[in-house]
Amino acid sequence: MGERRPPILRLLLVGLVFHLVYIGTVFDCYFTSPVVHGMQPFRLEHAEAKRLVLIVADGLRADLLLALNAFPSIPGAPEVVAPHIRSIIQTRGAFGISHTRVPTESRPGHVALIGGMYEDVSAVTKGWKTNPVDFDSVFNRSSHTFSFGSPDILPMFARGATLGKVDMWCYDEDEEDFTKDATALDVWVLDHLRTLFHNATGDAALDHTLKQDKTVFFLHLLGLDTTGHSYRPHSPEYMANIQVVDEIVKQTEQLFSDFYGDEETSFIFTADHGMSKIGNHGDGDPDSTRTPLVTWGKGIRGPLPDSVPSSHDSYSEAWGLTHLFRRDVAQADVSVLMTSLIGVDWPVNSVGVLPDVDVVRPGYLNLKGGETSQAEAALINTKVILEHYRVKHEQKKAHTLLYQPFPFFLNSSASSPGIELLTEIEHLIAGGELSKARSTAADLIRSTLDGLRYLETYDRTLIRAIVTAAYLGWIAFGSVSIFATRDVHSAEESTRTAGLDVVGTLTLLLFWGLFALQRSPWTFYLYICFPVYFWHQTARYAVMSFTGHFMNKGSGLWTILKLFVQGCMVVGALGSMVIGYTHREIWSVWFIVLGIVWPIVSWPSEARFQHFTKLLPWSTVCLATAVFPMLSVDKEEDITAVLVGGILMVMVGVLGAFELSVDKQIRRSFRTAIGFQCLLICASMVITASSASSLRAKAGLPLLNQVLGWIVFLIASTSPFIVKLPGLNPLGRILMFFLGFSVCFVILSISVEGLFYFFFSATLLLWVEVEAIVRGAERNFPSKELRGYKIRADDLRIAIFFLFFVQVAFFGTGNVASISSFYLEPVYRLVPVFNPFLMAVLLVGAFYRCPAFGSTTIFDILSQIFKIIAPYIILATSLHLLNRRLHLPPFSLFLVALTLTDVMTMTFFFKVTDTGSWLEIGQSISFFCISSLLLVWAAGTCAVGELLMADSLDASAETARKVD
Repeated sequence: MGERRPPILRLLLVGLVFHLVYIGTVFDCYFTSPVVHGMQPFRLEHAEAKRLVLIVADGLRADLLLALNAFPSIPGAPEVVAPHIRSIIQTRGAFGISHTRVPTESRPGHVALIGGMYEDVSAVTKGWKTNPVDFDSVFNRSSHTFSFGSPDILPMFARGATLGKVDMWCYDEDEEDFTKDATALDVWVLDHLRTLFHNATGDAALDHTLKQDKTVFFLHLLGLDTTGHSYRPHSPEYMANIQVVDEIVKQTEQLFSDFYGDEETSFIFTADHGMSKIGNHGDGDPDSTRTPLVTWGKGIRGPLPDSVPSSHDSYSEAWGLTHLFRRDVAQADVSVLMTSLIGVDWPVNSVGVLPDVDVVRPGYLNLKGGETSQAEAALINTKVILEHYRVKHEQKKAHTLLYQPFPFFLNSSASSPGIELLTEIEHLIAGGELSKARSTAADLIRSTLDGLRYLETYDRTLIRAIVTAAYLGWIAFGSVSIFATRDVHSAEESTRTAGLDVVGTLTLLLFWGLFALQRSPWTFYLYICFPVYFWHQTARYAVMSFTGHFMNKGSGLWTILKLFVQGCMVVGALGSMVIGYTHREIWSVWFIVLGIVWPIVSWPSEARFQHFTKLLPWSTVCLATAVFPMLSVDKEEDITAVLVGGILMVMVGVLGAFELSVDKQIRRSFRTAIGFQCLLICASMVITASSASSLRAKAGLPLLNQVLGWIVFLIASTSPFIVKLPGLNPLGRILMFFLGFSVCFVILSISVEGLFYFFFSATLLLWVEVEAIVRGAERNFPSKELRGYKIRADDLRIAIFFLFFVQVAFFGTGNVASISSFYLEPVYRLVPVFNPFLMAVLLVGAFYRCPAFGSTTIFDILSQIFKIIAPYIILATSLHLLNRRLHLPPFSLFLVALTLTDVMTMTFFFKVTDTGSWLEIGQSISFFCISSLLLVWAAGTCAVGELLMADSLDASAETARKVD
């Protein structure tokens, strides 16, 4: 009687769908949207100023704006780079640091500044540009808002606002050219503000609108962000852009003084995010999360002497401002500061806390009503956040079985949580106990914010349980699918299966009913299907099969002990890969183990001596590739390293053209194709050197270079797929793919990426050979049909090696611990003008320098799409070659890896955090998503390898003869 186990193709399909779907669990569990609707708005009774000017210098670092001698490496750099802003701090304003949250991108930063909320990460799927959920903002609450700046920022605040309330003037996207002087973008904003005021002198309606109270002016200055990406923050260009911004602030202040002729304007100057020293942002690098906040004008207090203990730390000691009080805030606090100044309704989604609520440290306001107004402002702040909690509390209570409110409000009114404390604050204000009122309000705000977090994470335990059951179920189901071989066609089995079907169906219906009562998201209905199905199938196939296996004669304690030891080794190997996500040196250790330890410990001594000529190159390339994970990610452009990589690629092409054994009928065509690819690599080297020289000289990208670069890039990348040589052996086919993508690693490399590509490819090809040596020339070949495949002990080890190479191909030479180690300089050689999608597709082809959540902007995350393909093409074709050399059916090694990867995935799921440092938060999300997607990549690797190598000759004998 035949075997009975789940069909393998069904296992593959279910596994891929499962891992793609379950990426969503991390967002449903840890990052639900904070936006709800239905809250009552509140406002202060009296405005301090008639109008507000918000100036946001995109990508401005606080230290480079305020430090003395901030640019010591630049000859002739001034001691004070922004004298006007510094004079404001010293004579008539208040200053501090605005601390941002990850992702340190433009959209989330502006949402926090203007909406007072920290946007959920689902906005990343819309490129941080389109509102996933409409939210309230200061602009929407103003009488009118006039905004000037980038088309990537301004439109998102017009959407959702009252029609006609927000006017915007945006320059064309083509103006965002990374090779040009970005200060022109900032000057454009000032010019259009000046034009607006000039037009008002002849337009009575416009003049009336401009002179209404509660008006907001928003100046978005993108130049520093663009300049920082292009030249990095410590460059002369970035310093010059700060000077331009300082002058724009000065002239803006003068424009308002001239037009209005009063002193009723409040000014707030800040940034949406900072920038790392390599010119990127997105992660939790302190240089990205610390931004300047400078306020002055109507309703703002003047400078205060520093406090005891000092408000300064080592970060601001070099600013020469330690004699003045530094008042730090969270970025969302800026929104409520603005609403307090102009007396508009506070954004209902805001979680910002007015700095002046604090009774210990001075805030930013100089209120007309003194401490009484401060206490009233604290009361309004409390009402806004408590109303936010009330709405979420009501929603959760209405749709949750056995709902438990936040413990702090357990004894409070069920319909109006915290109403007793609000009444107490009002009585304290009426009784003149103002400090106590503010203190009580501050305590209530902290508790209510904790309550909001409690409600946002209320369903977390349920989701974690579902996820745990699903991943454990998948591991069990995958194991059964591969190992279970016992015939189970019996009446007893049929009865047991029917009972399992009933139990599975009832379990699924029970959970669906629970989700319906709780009005859970539709994704919950989908999530629960997987664990129910996996455990149903496991119970159906496993019990009798594995019982029979262990009852066989010869199986006993020794077999169980052996399996336990092997399992511990597998878990240890996967655990080391988990550590490698944050400690890159682990990948280097792996290469050393593969190249040195493994041959010494595991290879038969005869194999080591007999195949020394293959062992030596194997050890050499492993040690060479081990160097790359240990290199610093803070790379400078190194054209010499790029060209050396190109030369090595050309040498491989020339050697392969003459040394590979190719059928006489296609030999000439093969050599012609290889020669043409080598010429394209040489051409790309010349173009790259010329383009890099021109860009460094700030002469822009020559049109001829751009056109030729695109032509060479496209021809080289497509030629391996177009040129067909029937009967070409597998190594010749792999060589064509290697050379075809080599151009990508010349044009789009900043430093050693091409060298990594060369050594990584060599490692993969030699891996095929050494595995063939270890396996030996056996005659009893495994089945070449996937249906008849049975796992061997060696297959488990090979599958672990395969997973290692999948991750190394993904990570390349980059820093997995940071999401801002992308480099845009190479992309400018083809796309000098900001084009998110095109830049995205380009950089992903060679390798993913740093796979984590968020980047310089969302296009920097996507910008790795093309550069990641090349190493995977080589891995895919090498895996195909390995299967053929070892006489394994396609997807066999992937099947073994299938049951292993989720040890890593589960680990990363429970390591996801939304507290602590924002760097840790961004990393934790990234690691889980990467681990889940690696399975999809691995499946794609197998499929692509089979497809691309379908027309090559059988490799079992040919390649073994000519691999050297």
